[in-house]
Amino acid sequence: MPRLRTPATPFARTATLRRAVHLLREFRYEQTDPARFYSALADDTAMMVAGLVSDPLDGKVILDVGGGPGFFADAFTARGARYLSVEPDAGEMSAAGLDQRTAVRAQGEHLPFRTGSVDVCYSSNVAEHTPTPWAMADEMVRVTRPGGTIILSYTLWWGPFGGHEMGLTHYAGGHRAVRWYTRKHGRLPKNLFGVSLFPITAAAGLQWARSTADAELLAAVPRYIPRFVWPVVHIPGIREVAATNLVLVLRKN
Repeated sequence: MPRLRTPATPFARTATLRRAVHLLREFRYEQTDPARFYSALADDTAMMVAGLVSDPLDGKVILDVGGGPGFFADAFTARGARYLSVEPDAGEMSAAGLDQRTAVRAQGEHLPFRTGSVDVCYSSNVAEHTPTPWAMADEMVRVTRPGGTIILSYTLWWGPFGGHEMGLTHYAGGHRAVRWYTRKHGRLPKNLFGVSLFPITAAAGLQWARSTADAELLAAVPRYIPRFVWPVVHIPGIREVAATNLVLVLRKN
């Protein structure tokens, strides 16, 4: 099995301890102040994508699979990109009352775009919310032009954030975590295990990325932790917990 690469991309140079601490602080506001949280995440995501793509984003067609309520649009257009997004949930699309003129309601597993029609196709923290993440990943590869970039970032189930708002209780089992959350808060969690939250691993993502015939895996790196901790991605088992979120970067053949 070939060794994973962690290239010295511009994104790697921004993966500092200061950034990690800033994002960790913002994560606390996901439920209480989603506008604050998602605006910070959108800026960081655009920075990440710009740092992983070899050419400037100016003029490039960017497809965001799972664009949500629209916070990411401004972050990408500010960098000169032509931003498009796909979101299956109408309620999620309208949650923030933002302009959705570049959004399409559709499933990530069935993208309504021509083969080879976008320059960059990325997905941020969506794969763990679908029961068929690798079907979605295949679609992302399909719609990307030859030579274009596919970036798939997702939260690892066995990492500390795998349970999302349920905290670390997911280590006791997804269904048990739902029961405990509901008992404590008097309502179901937004991310319901087995319905809108599924266990997903680094091993499964790497297997998919290495086996797809239409794209080449360029890098697999942890998303949020500082670069000096990135070597954990090379250690099976350990990376499932310590990497927290895995970014797969591929080039379309």
